[in-house]
Amino acid sequence: MPSSWAPVSWRLPPAGAASLALTRPAIGRTCPSSPLITGLNAPYGLALVEGQLYVATQDALLRFPYREGETRITTPGVEVTSLPSRINHHWTKSLAAGPDGSKLYVGIGSNSNVGERGMAVEEDRAVIWEVDRQSGMRRTYASGIRNPTALAVEPQTRRLWAVVNERDELGPQLVPDYMTAVRPGAFYGWPYSYWGQNVDPRVHPQQPDMVRRAIRPDYALGSHVAALGISFATRPGLGPAYAQGAFVGQHGSWNRQDLAGYKVVFIPFANGRPAGKPQDFLTGFIKDGHARGRPVGVSYDPVHGALLVADDLSNSVWRIAPTRR
Repeated sequence: MPSSWAPVSWRLPPAGAASLALTRPAIGRTCPSSPLITGLNAPYGLALVEGQLYVATQDALLRFPYREGETRITTPGVEVTSLPSRINHHWTKSLAAGPDGSKLYVGIGSNSNVGERGMAVEEDRAVIWEVDRQSGMRRTYASGIRNPTALAVEPQTRRLWAVVNERDELGPQLVPDYMTAVRPGAFYGWPYSYWGQNVDPRVHPQQPDMVRRAIRPDYALGSHVAALGISFATRPGLGPAYAQGAFVGQHGSWNRQDLAGYKVVFIPFANGRPAGKPQDFLTGFIKDGHARGRPVGVSYDPVHGALLVADDLSNSVWRIAPTRR
């Protein structure tokens, strides 16, 4: 990570809260926050396109007018489309705008670990939707993708990427969570197989035809690291080593004696593809075997050359930037 950096923190609403908080970054001090929008049903994904703020709650994709500098939005949101919310085993709905802003992409997680509730409740689950921003019309862009917790567009190729939380209870070393470019129409195996065509023996009835369709993701992040954020570096503001690649927030494992994740990693890219092993960028969230922070969303700020990291255990946002001399 950079040889010197300055953390800045400010308070966040608790996970699943009904409001969004507005914060103002500042160097070397804690920043105040105030509600930007209230009355929401567990907001998670955000996208700002042409003066419109899109918010993915657990049951709807909403649109709000936004002007730069506003600190409060009281105009009721307009529903772009409803989102699947029955049972909501994985309730978070990730969101990203496409490269030209005409389409929005919504990640919708599965309603179970490996289909144990029956596949009827998995309709429109474990998918990424492509939503037309103007009409609200949508289509399934990719499927069999268990829990796509964060989405982002890689700036060089303008392709959509996702970080995905894979299945549990196959042991501490299986199954790797992953990062992948999302191919239109692709099937990523859930629940019938993992990491391509490795069959999950717990799923009944088996579906060999679906397993044969399953494609292998692009990049393994490690088993149970619980990646919840992805953001691409677009300028060398954090130094030349971090000029091209993806920052990934790893929330951390709940089912391993040797804790995995609990950090932010950087994955170097070349020509729009991963080009090296993940590098620890922000650590120190574990002390004496106990978590004192858990990274969630990450966002690279190309204007100020900084990385913002949301932490839902300490209820803070951290700002990491080189010390200016």
